[in-house]
Amino acid sequence: MQEPQCGLDRRMFLRTTAVTGAAFALGGLSTPSASAAPGGFPDYTYVRTLLSPSQLKYNPTGEIIFPTVRGVYDKLASPLGRYYLYYAPHDAPGGICLAYGDSLEGPFTEYPANPIVSNKWDPHYSVSHVSSPHVLWNADAKEFWLYFHGENTTTRLARSKDGVQFTYDKVVLSTSMMPAGTTETSYARVFRHDLPARGAHYVMLFMLNNTTNHRDICWGWSADGRSWTFDQTPLVRHSDVGAVNVGGPHLLTRNSSAYVVYNKDKESGGDLMITEVGADFSLRKHLGVFYDSRSTAPENGRAAAPSFGTEHGVPYMVYEAGERLAGAIAVARG
Repeated sequence: MQEPQCGLDRRMFLRTTAVTGAAFALGGLSTPSASAAPGGFPDYTYVRTLLSPSQLKYNPTGEIIFPTVRGVYDKLASPLGRYYLYYAPHDAPGGICLAYGDSLEGPFTEYPANPIVSNKWDPHYSVSHVSSPHVLWNADAKEFWLYFHGENTTTRLARSKDGVQFTYDKVVLSTSMMPAGTTETSYARVFRHDLPARGAHYVMLFMLNNTTNHRDICWGWSADGRSWTFDQTPLVRHSDVGAVNVGGPHLLTRNSSAYVVYNKDKESGGDLMITEVGADFSLRKHLGVFYDSRSTAPENGRAAAPSFGTEHGVPYMVYEAGERLAGAIAVARG
């Protein structure tokens, strides 16, 4: 959940506005916008497109997905910009990519040596594609921890001191760790979230598919972010919210409770939904639509894979906008 990244101002802002998860504040506070989304979270409004495939030098497939945005200004002595935005094409060969900028509203500059992680990493793996980068600032290790998938059956971990050059660590999740019939375990995000009864300090949310070809949200917990235990039953089932598939989960906390925000497939509405799971993940309270995707461009009826942050006390959401494998990375303001 909350990744410890800044000092008192950030903690004050999170207590007053409840924007959490990947949040990273920039100092001074401002009056928060009215909370209108379920759970008392801000009501986000689209601002602009940040990245479009056609504008990128590294563009092997004409599509990009799964943004993760991190404030690095308080972690690195000479960062490329105040914020690092990670993303990837999905289809082969994929490739974990980086852009950087000084504002969450952009502009972001493509890192000239993308991809920073490719689909071949000797001697560790050679796969058709790597994708879905989620970068956690691990304050205990003082490192950027990158979780990514390739193939869709396997989630891996790499680690970095500068957020650009990564060292391979290990496989952290695979279909073999889940029930028989599981065909995909991918699109994982990891958050610092203490679960004392389980001896855990980290939570992983991810998408699971099986032989029914309906995707659900599953979860696991870990003491160190490397070795994991996984619940063998879904946290959020597609049928719980009237969807064919759900995916792109993100953890938020507010008022001593935890919430999962995730997307429906476009055919089921294409909106971001929210479910309250409680601080100990024992609750299953489906609260409805968190963000209603617009029918106009760039969303065209689908918003997905959100990542959250704050700048000068203003909450932002960076997300996929548009049809799957035909969209862009956009930002909305709360």
